[in-house]
Amino acid sequence: MEKIKAKVVEGKYLIPFIFITSLFFLWGIANDMTNPMVLAFKKVMPELSNFEAALVQLAFYGGYATMAIPAALFIRKFSYKAGILVGLGLYAIGALLFYPAAAYEKFGFFLASLYILTFGLAFLETTANPFILAMGNPESSTRRLNLAQSFNPLGSLFGMLIAQIYVMKLLKSDDITAQAYAALPSAEQAAIRTSDLDLISVPYIGLGVLVLTILVIMILVKIPKVHEHDEISIPKTFKLLINNKRYYEGVIAQTFYVGAQIMCWTFIFQYVENLNAGRAETAQLTATWYNMAAMISFLSGRWISNYLLKYIKPAKLMFYFAIGACIMTLGSIFIVGIGGLYCLVGISVFMSLMFPTIYGIALKDMGDEAKLGSAGLVMAIVGGALTPPLQGYICDIGGSGYADVKYFGYVPEVNISFALPLICFIVVAIYSYRSLKLHLIDN
Repeated sequence: MEKIKAKVVEGKYLIPFIFITSLFFLWGIANDMTNPMVLAFKKVMPELSNFEAALVQLAFYGGYATMAIPAALFIRKFSYKAGILVGLGLYAIGALLFYPAAAYEKFGFFLASLYILTFGLAFLETTANPFILAMGNPESSTRRLNLAQSFNPLGSLFGMLIAQIYVMKLLKSDDITAQAYAALPSAEQAAIRTSDLDLISVPYIGLGVLVLTILVIMILVKIPKVHEHDEISIPKTFKLLINNKRYYEGVIAQTFYVGAQIMCWTFIFQYVENLNAGRAETAQLTATWYNMAAMISFLSGRWISNYLLKYIKPAKLMFYFAIGACIMTLGSIFIVGIGGLYCLVGISVFMSLMFPTIYGIALKDMGDEAKLGSAGLVMAIVGGALTPPLQGYICDIGGSGYADVKYFGYVPEVNISFALPLICFIVVAIYSYRSLKLHLIDN
């Protein structure tokens, strides 16, 4: 194996690299504080089906699809720093809107708040990813983005911890069965709902205040310009992107990858709920701890893969990881019990390098069109909006439980629903292979 010699981060870009990398941590908090909310809203509002509760992810990731292209056009006209400021502003507004949402106690208002919050995340991701790629030698751009993205799981772990300790653990709706809740007087049900919705809203409101603080600091920080390519017209940019097979196939692969990631990290809660149905009260599993184990696995895989990328071409390493993810997903489907849960946690090791590597391969050797190209790859995050409701629909096939129907005589609905992530990983494997054999990616 030949070591790739290009420096990952040059000295002149070190300070802005550190600052921009901190934004990856910031949106990681929102991403993974939100995943458990699918189950939280289902408990607080038992009238919601699994499909309806999963609309949390449709609202959250739908904002990326809506705002990615406007964000790209904005930073194209103004600057990377302006894009970051707008992104932080929208992030804060969406988070703070949880206060009126809790006051009105309407599920739709919470969805709207998440939708606006992710307008801000779309600006931040559309800005930060190509900015990191442009900070130095193109030969090391994919490794540089993998390094920056390594800090995203740290934010995710923090968000998960907040969700577990402050929300999931303290929900009053989780302390009683659905039957016992239904038997309570209406006034007592209303009091529990009000208390739990306030509980859900407080972390988001606190996050909004934090983001506003960072916005003020960002206004004062000087961000140097990276090397700019000659700007080409927007119609010509679109034409170049549409004709770039490696790029648009990358957008497709990214859509499927993000869908797989969000399904694995969202429905691990339902997977554990199903396992708990057959366990004694003293042997109940805590889903968030397994979700955090998955994130630690993801973070470990990110650092390991970043080291391996010194010696192995990104497309080749991603192909190996995609095959590994397929094997672990098959285990999570067909191994019914704690072994299947371990496989589900293990998937995260193999997911770890996929997002930034697809990003780096798809945008490789682009000039000014990388700004709009980045928007397409951020829009691909809509995969995280579309697939969780589909997985929720599979879980609803036999009823509101997670094992109402058994496939092959023993595989419950919630297990079989992970056939969707399996399909997604197969798509990533195909893109990796095509990048190696047809698109001739060297690094």
